[in-house]
Amino acid sequence: MAFSDEEWVAIILSLKVAALAVTLSLPVGIAVAYLLSRRDFLGKTLLSGLVTLPLVLPPVVTGYLLLIAFGRKGVLGGVLESMGIVLSFRWTGAALAAAVMGFPLLVQAIRISMEAIDGRLEQAARTLGASPAWVFLTVTLPLCLPGIIAGVVIAFARSLGEFGATITFVSAIPGETQTLASAIHTALQDPDGEPQAFRLTLLSIALSMLAIFLSGYVSRFVAARLGARS
Repeated sequence: MAFSDEEWVAIILSLKVAALAVTLSLPVGIAVAYLLSRRDFLGKTLLSGLVTLPLVLPPVVTGYLLLIAFGRKGVLGGVLESMGIVLSFRWTGAALAAAVMGFPLLVQAIRISMEAIDGRLEQAARTLGASPAWVFLTVTLPLCLPGIIAGVVIAFARSLGEFGATITFVSAIPGETQTLASAIHTALQDPDGEPQAFRLTLLSIALSMLAIFLSGYVSRFVAARLGARS
């Protein structure tokens, strides 16, 4: 199954967008998951709802909100543009859209993993004089590593398949913002583009299945290693 140069550009761009999306969202995702699983505070329900919102909103709505906020004339877009950072109709904007859409899945996987940790282990570390930050780095974070890995892989796969928010926010400019999903959509608009769409669809399915397999395998492997050390 041979791909054209234009298709390879879309494939490589999709991988780059997904990698940047996960890189940007991972630190925030860990912090939010920790707050939701370990802290009680005013507005916790609201924060949980905001995190979940991209899963229930139509992706086009999410893309439109991003355009309002980060477009050239947006609330934050104008400020960023004055700093030389332009997100709308750029591949970095596609990464932002993918990060927003994959963020709920990332947080959910990490939060579930953190909530499964035996709190007595963290309490024992605090009793021995460890600071909250040190407990988090040496106890909480290692124990929830399988969940972090699973969240990263799932968010990466979700970013690869992102379409609605991306095309609304950054369009589908060949070589700049046309990802794998938008390339499939573009091919389907061409009466002769069905073979191209079929090739890219098979690749998309293969990448998604690989991500699901790796997520389960790596998580089980890490969990087994952690169990062997404890």
